[in-house]
Amino acid sequence: MAVSTMQAVSIIGLTNDIDNVISVLGESGVFHPDDVSSFYSNTKDFTHLQSKNIYAEPLNTLKATLSLTKRKFNLVDVSDFNPTFKEIELFTNQINSDIEVLADDRLFVEEQLMQAKENLVETTHFVGLGVEIEKVLTLKYISSRFGRLPKESFEKLSAYKDNPYVDFIVCTEDKSHYWGVYFAPIDKTEEIDRIFSGLYFEKCDVLGVNDTPRIHLKKLESLIPHLEEKLKEAQKRVDDYVDKYEVRICKYLSKLEELNLYAKIRTKALQYSKSFIIVGWVPTEDAKPLRRRLKKIASVNVDFSDGKTEIAKSPPVKLKNCFLAKPFEFYTEMYGVPKYNEIDPSLFIAITYVIIFGIMFADLGQGICVSIVGALMWKLKKMKIGKILMPCGISSAIFGCVFGSVFGFEHVLDPLYKALFGLDEKPIEVMSSNSIVMILLAAVSIGITLVVVAMGLNIYSSFKQGDVGKALFGSSGCAGLVFYCSIIFGVAGQLVLGLQVFSLAYILCLIVLPYLLIFFGEPLGLLIAGEKDWQPESWGGYILEHAIESIEFLLEYVTNTVSFLRVGAFVLVHAGMMTVVFVLAQTAPTVAYWPVVVLGNVFVMVLEALLVAIQVLRLEYYEMFSRFYSGEGRPYEPVKLNID
Repeated sequence: MAVSTMQAVSIIGLTNDIDNVISVLGESGVFHPDDVSSFYSNTKDFTHLQSKNIYAEPLNTLKATLSLTKRKFNLVDVSDFNPTFKEIELFTNQINSDIEVLADDRLFVEEQLMQAKENLVETTHFVGLGVEIEKVLTLKYISSRFGRLPKESFEKLSAYKDNPYVDFIVCTEDKSHYWGVYFAPIDKTEEIDRIFSGLYFEKCDVLGVNDTPRIHLKKLESLIPHLEEKLKEAQKRVDDYVDKYEVRICKYLSKLEELNLYAKIRTKALQYSKSFIIVGWVPTEDAKPLRRRLKKIASVNVDFSDGKTEIAKSPPVKLKNCFLAKPFEFYTEMYGVPKYNEIDPSLFIAITYVIIFGIMFADLGQGICVSIVGALMWKLKKMKIGKILMPCGISSAIFGCVFGSVFGFEHVLDPLYKALFGLDEKPIEVMSSNSIVMILLAAVSIGITLVVVAMGLNIYSSFKQGDVGKALFGSSGCAGLVFYCSIIFGVAGQLVLGLQVFSLAYILCLIVLPYLLIFFGEPLGLLIAGEKDWQPESWGGYILEHAIESIEFLLEYVTNTVSFLRVGAFVLVHAGMMTVVFVLAQTAPTVAYWPVVVLGNVFVMVLEALLVAIQVLRLEYYEMFSRFYSGEGRPYEPVKLNID
C-alpha cells in the first residue's frame, strides 16, 4: 500500500540549450512536466517559449493518411535521426499527396464494386419482368415505381379495391417483403405515391438499366469479378508504394510522435530574457541518472527536492505494489489515484475483493472455470480484468470446498469430508433454515469488521497527511471508531450474550462523548491545529447544520453495515439458481439432462460472475473507500515514446 517517492526537479539554463535539455528529458522516459506557475509564485515577467504545438497537425494528418493504406506502421528508434521541421514537412506532404491519389483510385473502384453488388441484389428481385426497365421508367403518360412492400401491407391493398390505380405487381418475394412495381397515370402519381408510402413501400433505384432484368443480371455477374480484380490491382499499387517508402515513413512518423510528445515539455517551459525554466517530477530512483545527463549541458543548473517537502505542489503519483496487488491498481485508478501523502488502497482492495468474491460465488468447479477464463482474457486480449478474475476464481474454488458445491452438485465432496474430517456430509447446508441465519449473521460480521478496518486506515491516513482533527474527531476517526464499536458491542452483548452492556457510564463515556466529539469535530480540529479563528461565525447555525449532518453519518453507519447482507444473500442466490437448474434438468427428457446442466452452469457462471463482480466493487467503493480514501491525486504521466 505505497506509492513511489518522487523528486521535484527545476531546470534553469540558456535558451540556446533548451532543445538539448528537452531531448534528454524526453529520452529518459521518466520526466513528468508541470506548470512553472505551480512551483514559482511570481512569473509575471516570464513568457511562454511556445504556446502552440506545431507538430500536432502534421502528425494527425500523416496518421490519417497512413490509415488509408490499411497497414500498420511501427514506431522505431530515431535518436540518431534529426531532420529539420522543413524536411519533415516536405516528406510528409509528399507522402500524403501520393497516398491520397492512390487511395482515391482504390476508393473509386470500391464504390463501383459496391454499387454493382447492390444492383445485382436489387435486379434479382425483378428477373420476372420481360421488358427493359429504363423504357418503363421513361414512359410519357405513366409513372412507375420499383421497390418492395411489406407482406402485411400487401394484404391491406384490398382496402383500396375501388381505386383501379392502387395495384402492386409482384415479381419475387422474401421472408418479409414482396418485390415488384406499381404504375400510375401522371396526374394521379402524387395520390398513389402517398397511399403506397403509408403502406411502407420502399423504392429501389433501378435507373440506367437499359436491358431486361435477366440480361442486366448476367452483365452484372460478369462485371463484378472484373471490378474485384481492378480493386486488387489498386490495393497492390498502394502496397507497392508503402513497401518502397516504409522505412522512411516509420522514421518520420516516429520523429513526429517524439517531437509531438516533447512539445508537452516545451509548451510548459517559460523564458526570461535569454534563460528558460522547466519544472516537473521524476521518481527518486531515476533522479541521479537524469541529473548526470543534464549536468553535461554546460549552461544548465538542476535542482532536486523531495516530494514530501513539496506536498503543496501536488506531486504526481506512481503506484508501487507487489505482484498480488498490482492487478487491482486497475480498480484504484478507476476510482482515482491517491494523493501523494495518502495510502494506496490497492493491497486492501486486492485482499478484500478476492475474499468477498469467493464467498459470494462459492463453487469449486465454477471458480476454476472463472480462473481459466480470466487467464485467457489476459493472455489473448490483455484485458486487465482477466488478471483480477484469476485470483477471484481461485478464491471461489476454495470457498466452494467450504460450502461443498461443485458445478451445483452439493454432495460430491462428501467422501472428502469423511476422509479428512470424519464428517458424514458437508459441514454447511446452505439452504437449511439454521444455515441461512448463520450465513446472514456472518455476512454482517464481515461488514462490521471491514468497516472497522476502514476506519483504522482512515485514522492512519489522516495522521500521515497531518490532519489530526480528522484522525481524532472525524466520523471515521478515533471518535467515530469508539462510537461505532461501542454500539455494535452493546447490541451484540445484549442480543447474543444476554449481557446488560448499556449502563449509564457506558452510554455517557463510549457513546454520548464520542458523538459530541464528532459533532464539534470541526472547531476542535482547528483548535488543535493552532488556528486562532477556530470558532464558527454562529454557534446556532453550526449546531443546526451539523444536527442535519449527524443524521447523515448515523445513517451511514447503519447502511454501511447492513449493505454487507448482500454477501450472504448471494451465497443463497447461487444455491437457489443451481437448484432451479437441476429441477429443469430432471424435468427434461433423459437425453437432455446433461445439456441442461451444462448450459445452466454456463448461464449461472456468466450472470452471477458479472453481478458479483459489480456488487463487490460497489461494497469497496461505497462502504469502505468512502471512509478512508479520497482518490484525488494526480497520476504520474511521464513524457515517453513507446517504441514497438
